[in-house]
Amino acid sequence: MNASLINFVYLIAAVLFILCFVQLSHPRTAARGNLTGALGMLLAVVATLFDQGVLGGGRQAFLLIFGGILVGGAIGAVLAQMVKMTAMPQMVALLNGFGGGASVLVAGAALHDAVNPTLPAPSLQLTVATVASGLIGGVTFWGSLVAFDKLQELLLPGKPILFKGQQLLNVLLGLAVVALGITVVAEPANQWAYWTLVGIASVLGILLTLPIGGADMPVAIALLNSYSGLAGAATGFVLNNNMLIIAGSLVGASGIILTQIMCRAMNRSLSNVLLGKIEQGAAAVAKADDVYAGKVKAADAEEIAMLLENARRVVIVPGYGMAVSQAQHSVRDLMNLLESKGITVEFAIHPVAGRMPGHINVLLAEADIAYDKLKTMEEINPSFEQTDVAIVIGANDVVNPLARTDPNSPIAGMPILDVDKARTVVIIKRSLSPGFAGIPNPLFANDNTLMFFSDGKKAITDLITAVKEAA
Repeated sequence: MNASLINFVYLIAAVLFILCFVQLSHPRTAARGNLTGALGMLLAVVATLFDQGVLGGGRQAFLLIFGGILVGGAIGAVLAQMVKMTAMPQMVALLNGFGGGASVLVAGAALHDAVNPTLPAPSLQLTVATVASGLIGGVTFWGSLVAFDKLQELLLPGKPILFKGQQLLNVLLGLAVVALGITVVAEPANQWAYWTLVGIASVLGILLTLPIGGADMPVAIALLNSYSGLAGAATGFVLNNNMLIIAGSLVGASGIILTQIMCRAMNRSLSNVLLGKIEQGAAAVAKADDVYAGKVKAADAEEIAMLLENARRVVIVPGYGMAVSQAQHSVRDLMNLLESKGITVEFAIHPVAGRMPGHINVLLAEADIAYDKLKTMEEINPSFEQTDVAIVIGANDVVNPLARTDPNSPIAGMPILDVDKARTVVIIKRSLSPGFAGIPNPLFANDNTLMFFSDGKKAITDLITAVKEAA
């Protein structure tokens, strides 16, 4: 396949990638966007195999490549079937990490081949791009593994891990990486410098992710996604592969844009995210007993059903608790039941509800809930004062009024859903335990709040039964 035809196929693939991002921006076209992106990647892979002449490398090269495709495809297919939606953020973190790790290995192999004494000296583009691949890829791989484990809580706790001199150590490691990068560019034959750089970058990736707590993990995942794209783009310069440069740049740019959106949604500084200083709240956290003692009012399904009988407008606020209990289908049934009684039902979606952007939207779409019922925070907040009943299912930090009232709170300044302004707030939760931010929520003790202590799915099922019996 000649170079002109290969570049033409790359151009088609690039257009498909761009269309993929456009389609992914709306739930109605998201599934089509996945297929569009997959088709673009298929074209890019086939063209790259011919571009690099890999398939002309003999039977061994053929077996290695297609053996890897089969094994990797099988693993991906199994994981796609096994991983629950509640664990999707962990899956995304791992996939980000694998992208970074692949960039490290490919760039290292390219550098090894380029320093062959029988070949001309490696170009400046190759050595600089190799350094970038090693640095970004190392940070991405190990940072993503830490993000995965902090979400899964296998070895590390979900809360921030801090120690004295942490930021100074990060700066020193960064300077060491720069020095090693200069060494690689100046003396490419000293490949020990590249792998040492990768090792230090790996430690840096771990240290930058350890201070991030569960409340801020959506921001970290978005940033690591951007890093994986940038590592891929750098590797594209190493290999002189235009398609890899384009694809990596698109992922890197979209990841940064998403990170900025998430930072605004959580009132975080992008510079703090980049430096691993996300959680800034330093004030003493009020004790739960002081916030809740003698003020929390519990209710059962029958009492809440009576409220709903007289309601004209209900807003449902889903959170991670709904995802854990897999209550989305029961929520849909409750919505249908209330609408059959002439009650207007809408859903208030916070940008960081769940553990990653769009997490809750996907769950509700899975239950066939109409897209026009899903309202953004900006759309729904002005109408809470005209809401008869707000039902909060497993959400905590995104409805915590401390974000507005306590400047020293870990969530200070974070835009929240103004559910406390509804006439009555019903909170479905297993207990009074705090959310990812680890702070009590005074909303639970408000005069207009009723606590329905139960598993999310069971609570909604009981509520549906009570509403039917009250008719």
